[in-house]
Amino acid sequence: MPKTANVVLARGINAISRNSLSKKNGRGKMIKKGGEKKVAAKKVSTKKWYPADYIPKPLPSAKTKRNSRVVFLKQLASGLLLVTGPYKVNGVPLRRVNQSYVIATSTKVNVEGLEFPAIDDAYFAKEKAAKKSKEEQFFAQSSAAPVISEQRKKDQKAVDSALIKKLDAEPFLKAYLNAKFSLTKNDRAHALKF
Repeated sequence: MPKTANVVLARGINAISRNSLSKKNGRGKMIKKGGEKKVAAKKVSTKKWYPADYIPKPLPSAKTKRNSRVVFLKQLASGLLLVTGPYKVNGVPLRRVNQSYVIATSTKVNVEGLEFPAIDDAYFAKEKAAKKSKEEQFFAQSSAAPVISEQRKKDQKAVDSALIKKLDAEPFLKAYLNAKFSLTKNDRAHALKF
């Protein structure tokens, strides 16, 4: 009879139980055979708690262009508005803006008959840079200023030259666009007619 680790302590009682012994021997082990692991799509987690009050976030891309008066050119397929300063007048380039950050005014600039380059949402898409390792990110030097493509500069000049001709026809319109929008202490925002 072979020697086992499971010694009989008393009649019907062994040192290692039947369950422990089967685990030890690996009798109940399930062995997977074949088939590659299916990678499930990542589930987008939703917030568990929502804030009671709506806290508006500032437009992240506006920065220095905040409160600027701009000319609306057209609405893009995504629903964003295409606006420009023009760049020569107040420094606002061709950019997309969410409608919720815009106050439409009664001041109108006639843009009919103006030829705009084919500008759509893909025009503003940024190229994804190759991912850096954490070590490279840690030791990376401060990033250089973003490079503006020649195509963008060319399109901006084309739009600006066409718009400035229209602005010259109206007196004080350039000065109006150059001024920033702000409310003073005595302004009644609810009574203003934009």
